[in-house]
Amino acid sequence: MGARKQVKTTEEEILKEAEAAQPAPAKKAKAKPSKEKIRGKKYKETAGKVSADALPLAGAVKQVKTLSYASFDASVDAHIKLGVEPGNQEQSIRTFVSLPHGTGKQVKVLVFAESALVAKAKEAGADIIGDEDLIDEIAAGKIPAVDAVIATPSFMPKIAKAARVLGPKGLMPTPKTGTVTDDPAKAVGEIKKGKVELKTGDQPLIHISIGKVSFDEQKLIDNLKAVIEELNQVRPSKIKGVYIQSVHLAPTMGPSVKVDLASL
Repeated sequence: MGARKQVKTTEEEILKEAEAAQPAPAKKAKAKPSKEKIRGKKYKETAGKVSADALPLAGAVKQVKTLSYASFDASVDAHIKLGVEPGNQEQSIRTFVSLPHGTGKQVKVLVFAESALVAKAKEAGADIIGDEDLIDEIAAGKIPAVDAVIATPSFMPKIAKAARVLGPKGLMPTPKTGTVTDDPAKAVGEIKKGKVELKTGDQPLIHISIGKVSFDEQKLIDNLKAVIEELNQVRPSKIKGVYIQSVHLAPTMGPSVKVDLASL
């Protein structure tokens, strides 16, 4: 009984270390005189097509798809300003949402799990199955090209040695992000299907990709509505007045379009 309690304590310590290894908030730089952004010719030409007024969601999505001048299939990003106090931890937002149509990005996932769970993780789409040798490589600074790392709780004591490498990259598995789990297959499936993080930093802003320019308009609409719905559900109780203050949509390369909040 005593041995079992010791293992539990060790796991708790490992999870605390995993949390501590996450990227620290960026230090505020000293204020510098603001400089006007220098815009290129293509940007200026495209900006002339943007409506001066906020557009209903369907119209905003339709227009933003025409504003991308990139030579590749660019992302469509949502920039959402919230009515929270900058730097107020009690009002900070950190949650997850599964976009119904994904982001259009190919996400690579690394999984550390016991052999009994490996087959299901592979079926769910895991790109790499890790072992202790790979943990040693990561601890030495050699990180595979992945977007997420998932681990079972029993693997966490082994991964602890790589925490200082994975943490600054935002890849260290933690219970808060759902990447420490007894069901890695489910976690892989959620990430592959479009589970993304919504998080405020020093400023009350959410920046999130809701798909690609090539997406059907309705898919982009569905994805943005899923984001808005999640933000409304996790709205801090102490917030008074307007919570979502503005929403802009913009392609990776191109000007933004303001969305009429009443249409959301």
